[in-house]
Amino acid sequence: MEPKKQLRIATRNCGFIDPENIEDYIGVRGYEALASAITNGTPAGVIEQMKKSGLRGRGGGGFPTGVKWAFAAANQADQKYVVCNADEGDPGAFMDRALLEGDPHSIVEAMAICGYAIGASIGVVYIRAEYPLAIKRLIKSIEDARDYGLLGRNILGTGFNFDIELKYGAGAFVCGEETALIRSMEGSRGEPYTKPPFPASAGYWGKPTIVNNVETLANIPPILVKGADWFSSIGTENSKGTKVFALAGKITNVGLIEVPMGITLGEIIFEIGGGCPNGKQFKAVQTGGPSGGALTSRDIDVPIDYDNLIARGSMMGSGGMIVMDEDNCMVDVAKFFLDFTMDETCGKCTPCRIGSKRLHEILCRITQGEGTLEDMENLQCLGATIKDTALCGFGQTMPNPVLSTIRTFMDEYRAHVVDKKCPAGVCVSLLEIVILAESCVGCTLCSRVCPVNCISGTVKGVHVIDQAACIKCGACIDACKFQAIVKR
Repeated sequence: MEPKKQLRIATRNCGFIDPENIEDYIGVRGYEALASAITNGTPAGVIEQMKKSGLRGRGGGGFPTGVKWAFAAANQADQKYVVCNADEGDPGAFMDRALLEGDPHSIVEAMAICGYAIGASIGVVYIRAEYPLAIKRLIKSIEDARDYGLLGRNILGTGFNFDIELKYGAGAFVCGEETALIRSMEGSRGEPYTKPPFPASAGYWGKPTIVNNVETLANIPPILVKGADWFSSIGTENSKGTKVFALAGKITNVGLIEVPMGITLGEIIFEIGGGCPNGKQFKAVQTGGPSGGALTSRDIDVPIDYDNLIARGSMMGSGGMIVMDEDNCMVDVAKFFLDFTMDETCGKCTPCRIGSKRLHEILCRITQGEGTLEDMENLQCLGATIKDTALCGFGQTMPNPVLSTIRTFMDEYRAHVVDKKCPAGVCVSLLEIVILAESCVGCTLCSRVCPVNCISGTVKGVHVIDQAACIKCGACIDACKFQAIVKR
């Protein structure tokens, strides 16, 4: 049963229709929005509805969709393009894949609507090659739509021409940035370029191009069918509609959810997600993917929308939510995300290419017990500089995990640097595994499983760990039946 907190607009058909049967989609008012727009509406009227709805891009930038379409519509050109960004690159996120596998016709229909609104006749879906089922269903949907006269030349006898082709990406994270995506589509290395010109003026092959992600497009047919007023009545003042999130990490109920904008973080984590498993305490959640920031238990009552997340040093991103409990070290978490973004940088601009490397080196020193207070100052200074000077949105948001965890978990950073301790017991170099004399019964099990033979003691006598030889593998902790061995 669908939890009451959820409201499905983008995912309205997923799981309810056969995604490979166009009749099923038509049976739930599919292609009604397209038919109405091109037979009874005008391009300007469609764009006005998009503006009035308040729909903002769900791929990360949050730019108003109707305004973006209006820019492309105003540019005169012999050819314009509609691009669907389906190159989902966030670790743990699979919103786009689920939508394409569960309701591919809604994306086909929305791209055709966009093409009509801006005057484009060609659409391109840039999709990860690692999504074979989504590709298969998308291809079938395009072919079926052509057979029904809903794609191709003279759609529904109106004289409107629009067709869709696919281009395959390799899941490069930087290609989520629209100019890097366009470069990749043109056969070049996926690197962003300086804006302006914006793609709405000069994008794919230098022509006006609209790039929308999968979730953004999935919202468009129901907006035209039910009306902009209906859509704008959902959500907060500046963030309308719903958002699909991928819940992952230390959370009982993992998976996709769709909730109205303005729902609180606590409702997502505890009422929908079921809290952290095994009775562990909720510690933080990383929103916005690897370039986002951490929200903590202090943010439980914060309504989730674009503005509130940015105000707290995070961002909406494409909708990834990675939950952490009391056993996670936030310095280690920041290093983990930076390790990902450091590998994914395209290397074009110095702040991102070199800055990410320097940030990662500092975090490694801190987690190895070699950090200094000056390192903490350098993290903040370098992070702020990268945000101000990196070329694209990817680079500008790359330091977010570092800056947000320093701001919200300063005590953990200081414990690593000043006390040379990892409070969560994660950073191996700062750990000490000890045997509690009052609990040890001398069963010898720990010494028998130790791979480096660093535990000594006699039968029924208290055992001792040679700290210099211990490799902190934790095998003794797992083996002990008396909870006599702990990390410190």
